[in-house]
Amino acid sequence: MKTTIDLAEYNNLITDIFKQPKTKEEWDQYRLSDEQVHHFQEFGYVSGIKLLDENHIDLLRKELNEIQDPKHPGHHLFHEFHSNESTNKDSVLFHSLGHWRIGEAFHDILWNPAFVMAASQLLGNKSVRFWHDQLFCKPAKHGGVVAWHQDYSYWTRTVAMQHLTCWIGLDDATTQNGCLHYIPKSHKWGLLDAPVLAGDMDGLMEYLSTEQKEEFKPTAIELKKGYATFHHPLMVHGSYENYSDISRRACVLNVFADGTLSDTNTELLKGVPIIEKGQKMEGKFFPLLFDASKC
Repeated sequence: MKTTIDLAEYNNLITDIFKQPKTKEEWDQYRLSDEQVHHFQEFGYVSGIKLLDENHIDLLRKELNEIQDPKHPGHHLFHEFHSNESTNKDSVLFHSLGHWRIGEAFHDILWNPAFVMAASQLLGNKSVRFWHDQLFCKPAKHGGVVAWHQDYSYWTRTVAMQHLTCWIGLDDATTQNGCLHYIPKSHKWGLLDAPVLAGDMDGLMEYLSTEQKEEFKPTAIELKKGYATFHHPLMVHGSYENYSDISRRACVLNVFADGTLSDTNTELLKGVPIIEKGQKMEGKFFPLLFDASKC
């Protein structure tokens, strides 16, 4: 259903596609194992977490097809919308921020209990607030790259660095169609300069030390649709072209621990009222997704 209603006005579930747990025991079924949390801490990521079933994927794909249309009546609600952000004229990378304000399924995925429980654990068992969402879509045969980068290098307008990224496949993601790649343990390198996100795949290399270049050994993260990978805000990651016959669509959810502050007196996201430097990141655009004290 196409709409001009800003779904950011609703800081809770608005459909019944995700059942919200009511007891500690019901929440426990979504907990990551100690081994998964340790893997995240040691290597900077943890993958293979199932977040969506076939019905969820169908609903999200339907909404994606609708909101990719620049003439959609809710188009003005995007923080960013790039039909093609690629700097290579022969490839395509669709990238958007803010679609949770437009599509009901994209709105409610923020409160998916499997997502918010894992996010809380990986943030040190803290309460979780929403930062922003993203869509990255690579069409078959001519999908573009997402260059090597660290997410927090684009997010220094917030402090402290207590962020987390969740990448969710809406298609099976393989090395053939441009799946995500990580550089294991690179989250321990510290903050690097930010390259052009959809530019030169290897633009980040000029910012690396000789030792870091020697440790630069990409690991492919192949995932079935509906499965997710979580990574640290300093994790170096990227994805190559899609020359296959299969599209590669992904939804990304970015969150931070409750208590994160604004570090700028300018706009945090396009269309979002300014939160003055030093003030807590909160309000309808940065809703509380999970209260750790309840579990």
